[in-house]
Amino acid sequence: MPESSSRPENEFFHVLKTQQFDRPLLDGLCELTTAIRKFAKHKEGLLFLRSLLAHKRAMLYFTQPSTRTFLSFNNACQILGIQTSEIRDSSTSSEIKGESLLDSLRTFSSYVDVIVMRTKESGLAESAAKLFDRTHRRVPIINAGSGKDQHPTQALLDIYTLERSFQHRGGIDGKTIGMMGDLKRGRTVRSLGYLMKNYQDVKLVFIAPPAFRMEEDIKGHLRECNIPYVETEDMQSVLPELDAIYITRIQDEHDIAGESSKVDTSQFKLGVKHLSSMKKDAVIMHPLPRRDEIHPDVDDDPRAKYWRQERNGMWMRVAILTKIFKIDHHILHANLLD
Repeated sequence: MPESSSRPENEFFHVLKTQQFDRPLLDGLCELTTAIRKFAKHKEGLLFLRSLLAHKRAMLYFTQPSTRTFLSFNNACQILGIQTSEIRDSSTSSEIKGESLLDSLRTFSSYVDVIVMRTKESGLAESAAKLFDRTHRRVPIINAGSGKDQHPTQALLDIYTLERSFQHRGGIDGKTIGMMGDLKRGRTVRSLGYLMKNYQDVKLVFIAPPAFRMEEDIKGHLRECNIPYVETEDMQSVLPELDAIYITRIQDEHDIAGESSKVDTSQFKLGVKHLSSMKKDAVIMHPLPRRDEIHPDVDDDPRAKYWRQERNGMWMRVAILTKIFKIDHHILHANLLD
């Protein structure tokens, strides 16, 4: 990897926040993800993918609990032949001796070509990226979740899921998308909200109890981008107009004084009884893990896309890695297998 720091600011290098993505980049990532999935249907295609980055190494620095994101990144690396090392607990690193996280990350950068990090503190991925941008060993940083602030790769796989679900209906443009649950602290809906500026005639419906309403930074961003939104506590009244509903759990890991237990969330759950109120071609999404926000019987409805959404995560993260290492053209211009 080149060690020069003289790169244009808009180059696809670090993946830190969803604000860095524009429509052409989003459309390109979706196209790339679909191409990768076609290769992966055949042994020969998988072997081709595995050969692309066999000379690269990745550090998965996941000190915040994670199942889906960790496994999808780990498997995305394996699909491309990338060797991985991991830290799942900061107490197993020299941070326990008092070393700063940034010093630890700079140490990791001596051994790997990309660092994927998930932390409970907001802004650490951006701080690491700024540090590496000043060094001779400039390693890409991928933000795999930072506090309650951002989860950009989740938002990218959500966009891909929506685009594929709406592929026979003109894509995301012109759709009404509901977001329900803990919108205040849910980094998945926050990140997805920022991406809506890239789509035409989209309307957002925020469904949440007052204590967990979407915060002003997202709403202010939507107003600046002329994206209409409404807020409500009445899920039933808005279900018939939604083309998609994105449901999130209560983020009580961010509680300070057990405030989540004081909020009545019983009206913010989707059950079988609600399905008849929804459009026949609506989309039901959830970033997982879920608790009781969606009744398990809803899983059998063809509109439930959250397990497909989860699988899409690995393929989108393969696409992100190929884009970072500038080998995406090898996939897009190769002869696809029948």
